[in-house]
Order: sequence, then structure tokens, then C-alpha cells
Amino acid sequence: MKLDTQTLGTLDQRVARPGYDRSALSHGIVHVGLGNFHRAHQAVYLDDLFATGRDHDWALTGAGVRAPDAQMREALKAQDCLSTVIERAPDGDRPRIIGAMIDFVEVDPANAPLIAKMTDPATRIVSLTVTEGGYYVDPTTETFDPSHPDIVADGESPDAPKTVFGAIVAALRARRAAGQPPFTVMSCDNIPGNGDVTRDAVTGTARRSDPELAEWISDNVAFPNSMVDRITPATGAAERALAASFGLDDPVPVTCEPFRQWVLEDNFPQGRPALEEVGVTFTDKVHEYERMKIRILNGGHAIIAYSGALLGCELVDEAMAHPLVHAYLRKVEEQEVLPHVHPVPDFTPSAYLELIEERFSNPAVKDTTRRLCLDGSNRQPKFIVPSILDGLKKGASVTGLALESALWCRYCAGHFEDGTEIAPNDPDWDRLVALSAEAKTRPVAWLEQRTVYGDLASNPQFAALFSDWLERLWADGVQTTLEAYLAD
Repeated sequence: MKLDTQTLGTLDQRVARPGYDRSALSHGIVHVGLGNFHRAHQAVYLDDLFATGRDHDWALTGAGVRAPDAQMREALKAQDCLSTVIERAPDGDRPRIIGAMIDFVEVDPANAPLIAKMTDPATRIVSLTVTEGGYYVDPTTETFDPSHPDIVADGESPDAPKTVFGAIVAALRARRAAGQPPFTVMSCDNIPGNGDVTRDAVTGTARRSDPELAEWISDNVAFPNSMVDRITPATGAAERALAASFGLDDPVPVTCEPFRQWVLEDNFPQGRPALEEVGVTFTDKVHEYERMKIRILNGGHAIIAYSGALLGCELVDEAMAHPLVHAYLRKVEEQEVLPHVHPVPDFTPSAYLELIEERFSNPAVKDTTRRLCLDGSNRQPKFIVPSILDGLKKGASVTGLALESALWCRYCAGHFEDGTEIAPNDPDWDRLVALSAEAKTRPVAWLEQRTVYGDLASNPQFAALFSDWLERLWADGVQTTLEAYLAD
């Protein structure tokens, strides 16, 4: 059955529906980046909140600045902005329809509709999921890069910006001119200090065309930091077929694990929905939660991703069931990651590791190792390299993390051990493949990627560990190399 407002009342009884009158909702939040994660996370929290009968003036309006966003808009507008979200647990699937979004602005090359919607006085929050690599951070300096061609272009044409940050600047400029208070900008992306990173991106973009406006933004606009968490696989034919098994004709369903978490700084001058009523944690310790999650969970994903993929594990739960991969994850986490993570009110590092092992092992989620291997050039410097640097600084072991880096290099050779091709899996794939080939005879070439490793190529200890592991991977294969690491 086609999903839309008219068919909600006739859906399969196994499918949960919004527990509120959607016609009573009004706009309050513009969200840019309507991928699977947002629809399984922020939109679900709001759906739960609206079902309590409160804060119906905080509904979502979707938006995007990339060409694929137009396709998502077309799909969601055709079903009245309803989304299918299916929680997958070992004891069964739980489908629900999320109704927290009420509109999706037209995707336009000059972003005029988006700027207009952000200028609307009803818009009090602009939230973002634009991926880890979407913030124009120079990994060598770990700061915003104002020289990026996209940002330079927005500086030259501030009234027709191409980036989300240029659009935010244009809307804030218009609001200030009209005497309207600024909206809060809330990043929901999985990057350290996401609020601070977003402030740098917005003010840095503004500075290209209007330094005085940049100072006004810095002084007047709130950018709360947050930590977000929910494993949300990509959507393909299997996910669409799963939705169809519940009688749902939805081209863009979302599947996810049952677990979700959201930790936020309470910094919303223009107000916010009462998300604490539905499980969101408001705290001034966001960075501690974030460090634990990024180091243990996202770093853990990288640890099992390349080892699992190279050993032929297509699914994440298959990788966790592989004795070598699971033992490798456990050893690296316990010896090289957990010692550099502090407890938070809800978890000790060891308890959090137990939780993520349970989550990774969920056979119902059907997450893929390929998804976890995606975009290593953006993920490695955020999820793995910080633990390496901490270990080196404290004189602790980084042996297993050096092996993880070597496994990433080996994966980027572009073929499995049986010669089967690995399809491109990074925005910079061709360069990585060529660099992996060079590293086969000169391993330090891989570490000379300053945007990933900084100056680690000049660290004799780490360079020697990495070189040794990479040479072993090529000479002995993945299985024998992992066995050697675990036997030590």
C-alpha cells in the first residue's frame, strides 16, 4: 500500500502510527540532510515527544543542498513527508511510521527556498546531518578551512551560496536586518565538538564576505554540542522488501537497531522542544560522552570493518561471530582505547564496551562491513588517530591500532586476497588505491597522508609498527597476521 496520510488508518496493524494529530503540527525546525540517520534518530525523538501531547509547534521541515537531496524530497513529498522506520531486534522487527516532518523545501542551486525558510520567524532551530566530511575541516590543523573552493565561492556570491553554511549565513544576515533573533544551529553529526566545529564553519564562511557579520554570529548565535548514536544501515532492495512485507510501499524506508542515544548541551536561546521527556540527556559533559562513543563505538567499527571485510564477512554480526575479528576488537579496545576514555554518569568504559559488542552482534540489523569501511579518509582521523596519539603521548601500546591502519591500507589496495575487486568505497578512492600500491614497497608513504595522520609518519615507533604489520599482511595474509597479533 502506498504510504501517505490517507492510507495511515488502513495500514497493517503491526505498523505503529503517529500518536497525535499531524494537522495540529506547525513548523519550528529546519533540518538539512534527510538521510537515514536523522530519520531514525532526531525525527523519532520528536515523534515520541509529539505523542505525549506537547510541543506541536516544533515540527520538522526537511531541506538539502546536494543533488541527491532532490530525490529524497521527491520520495518523501509523495508520501506526505511520512517515514517508515523499522527497528530490528533479535526477537523481531518493529515497524513504525514517523510523522514529525511536515514539509521539505525545494532543492535549488542557489538555495533561495532554504534561505527563505530559515529566515521565517517560526524557525528557531536549524539542525544538520551533513556527514563527518561535510564541515570543511582541514585535518592537518583540525580547524575550518576557509580556502576550500566551495567556501571561497560562497564568499564571492553570498546571496547565492552553494553550501549549507553559506545558506545559514545568508539567512542570519536577513534575520539580523529584519530585527529577528537568530535561530540556534544544532549539529547532529558524529564529529568531536560538533557544535564548536559548526560555529567555526558558519563564522568562517561569513568572514569571507562580511567580517562584521561573522563577529555578530559569534557573539549571538548558539551552537550546542551534542553526541548522537544509533546504528542505521543504508537502504537497499532488502530494506524496501522488508517494508513491503508489512504492506508498505515506501521507496526510502529506514532500518535501525533498537538502541538510541542523544546527549545535548542545553544552549537554546530561542527555546527548544522538551526532549528530556523522551530520553534525551541534557548535560554540560557532552564531550565526555562524545569521547567514549567516538573512541569505543566508532573506533570499534573501524577495527572490525577492515579485518572483517578482508576475511570475507559481509555483515557486521558475521564479523563479530568470527573468532579472530571479535578477539582483535576486544584486545585493541581493552589495551589501547579504553585506557584513554573517562567514565560518564551512565557508563564506565568497560560497561560501554560490553554494550557495543552486544549491539554490533545483533543479527537482525543487517549492517554491512562495507558501510563501516566507507570514507576511511574522513573517519580515520576522527575515530582512530586520536587514540594513537594518546597512546604515544602516554607511552602506552599502539600495536593493535597500527595494525588497524595497516588493514585500512590493505583494504584500499582495491582487491581481496582471492583477487576479487573491492568496489570504490571512499571519495578519494583512486588516490588511495595508488597510494596503497606505493606503500606495498614503501609503507611510510601511507602515513604521509597528513590530512589523516598529521606528522605520525615521522614518529619512528608508530612508523615501524605500521610498516611491520603492512609487510606481514602482504606476505602472510590477514588471518595469519591477526593470529600473530593475538598470540603476542
